[in-house]
Amino acid sequence: MEIIEYQEAYKQDFVELNIAWIQRYFKPEQADYDILEHVDELLGKGSMIYFAVENGQVLATCMAMPLKEGVWEICKLAATGQYTGKGAGSAVFKASMDYALQNGAKKLTLISNRRLEPALHIYEKYGFHEVPLNKEYWGYDRADIEYEYNVGD
Repeated sequence: MEIIEYQEAYKQDFVELNIAWIQRYFKPEQADYDILEHVDELLGKGSMIYFAVENGQVLATCMAMPLKEGVWEICKLAATGQYTGKGAGSAVFKASMDYALQNGAKKLTLISNRRLEPALHIYEKYGFHEVPLNKEYWGYDRADIEYEYNVGD
């Protein structure tokens, strides 16, 4: 398994993997499409997408996206299956974190849903802690938990 930065050849994998992941538990929302339909623009504004690839197949993907000065969101973590057994989700999540931190992030933030226990485990493993959910800011109906990681914690 190899962890690689965004390549145009994998753009459709990013979109399809995320839609499939969301549909497994919920339904895609407008906020999802706002990201998935504007990948090139977001990359142009400093975002980065990582892929875990094995034998040409994408196993997992994750995105680091700047929100404002010093604050980045880690988002669109998706895997081909809930448990690939290869650590692909964890690896792309860590690569996204590292990218954001190397590019000036002082705080990382993300939203999720308590039903997604494997993902919550990844967040906590890398030092994220739960904070009160700012539902109005995020605009996702399915979000019921928010996490932060602060440099120096």
